[in-house]
Amino acid sequence: MKNIIPIILSILILAACYEKKEEKAPVENKKNQELVQKIVKNRDFNEVKSRAIAVVKTGFNAGDGYGEVWIRDYNTFIELSTEVFDAKELEENLLVFFRLQGEDGNIIDGFIPKEKAVQTEGGYEYIFNDLEPNYAGHKNTVETDHETSLVQAVYKYIKKTGNKDFLNTIVGDTTIAERMEQAMEFLLNHRWTDKYQMIYGATTADWGDVQHQHEWGVYITPETKFCVDIYDNAMMLIALDNMMELIPSTQDIWQPIRDDLAENTMKTLWDAENQKFIPHVYIDGSPYPDDFNENEIYYHGGTAVAIEADLLTEEQIIVSLNKMIKNVELSGAGSIGLTMYPPYPEWAFENKGMYPYGYQNGGDWTWFGARMIQQLARYGFVQEAYDNLLPMISRVIKNDGFFEWYTVDNQPEGSGTFRGSAGVLYESIELLENWAKSQN
Repeated sequence: MKNIIPIILSILILAACYEKKEEKAPVENKKNQELVQKIVKNRDFNEVKSRAIAVVKTGFNAGDGYGEVWIRDYNTFIELSTEVFDAKELEENLLVFFRLQGEDGNIIDGFIPKEKAVQTEGGYEYIFNDLEPNYAGHKNTVETDHETSLVQAVYKYIKKTGNKDFLNTIVGDTTIAERMEQAMEFLLNHRWTDKYQMIYGATTADWGDVQHQHEWGVYITPETKFCVDIYDNAMMLIALDNMMELIPSTQDIWQPIRDDLAENTMKTLWDAENQKFIPHVYIDGSPYPDDFNENEIYYHGGTAVAIEADLLTEEQIIVSLNKMIKNVELSGAGSIGLTMYPPYPEWAFENKGMYPYGYQNGGDWTWFGARMIQQLARYGFVQEAYDNLLPMISRVIKNDGFFEWYTVDNQPEGSGTFRGSAGVLYESIELLENWAKSQN
């Protein structure tokens, strides 16, 4: 009889739980159907998608005012480009980056027609290669996302087109597949800190490519302070996952590196007490005075990319989202595309455009905000994704364009045809619409 009692109790508990689940299911289903209807009936979604296609079909540079094709931008709209361009044209852009690849495996930041590559004092140092007859490249050396962005772009191109043969294309005497590995090896050989077993870069604002030193800030200088941050390392984790999926034979070498990098990234940069990423961990001292608490700053963009790299749990994702929403309220910004909160003080960057809430120092960038939307949708937080996407959609309609960034009072700045914003917004809408279809 003693043995039967626990069994009966277990059955009763399971029955009670099942009853609660049955009660809860209709409520959840109703909420889902209400959200489905909001997504399906949102006319602005179709309008923004149409505008995004119209912007992306006009070219491959970042937007009006930019002459270059940048890999960190191209990576975020190449998927949409497959909808409007012939695959060979998209391949050609990728090939230019590989043709201009350095002997050490490094990848350029951007390329421009040779006739426009005019050397000016203090300007870009142009890169040429006999393999590329038409374009010159340049490399912003303070940022460490060019190699990872190219690998991700190749992955997205192949997933969208199914053209896996592209990996066998030969540039010089080396296949694209081999060159992708060489790009990752460059990071291990030339951007790797043994101290933290992670990749490093200069001190920039979150995902930004302007360092704290120098009035322009795009080149490493003797004054550069090197550090590890979440954006660069999360980008490498995503690139390694992409490469290993495309080229399974690389897993034996790269999987252990990937796993160690993920562990070291969380061990070094995750502040468990404050449930956030530490902005920078410095290799040889901080550039900032001792009385400046940099860890008060919350990085929105790097956190979104960390979620894409599968570094955070679902609970941590919701905590992160709530912090972003709170930061938007405190700052008065228009969306969770807010780069960071609070911004760095005016004295923190020599570049005059990096004033508090200016450009990458607290500007509001749909380019990264929509990446957070994508991750919320991917993890099943669809209501949250929908709610936080709406402000980004509304300002495209209101301002008649995909602007590069917005001020803290939601005024548009920079290029009005910023293709990166168009690409990530289009993908965000598609994810929500695909979820809505799956509910029927």
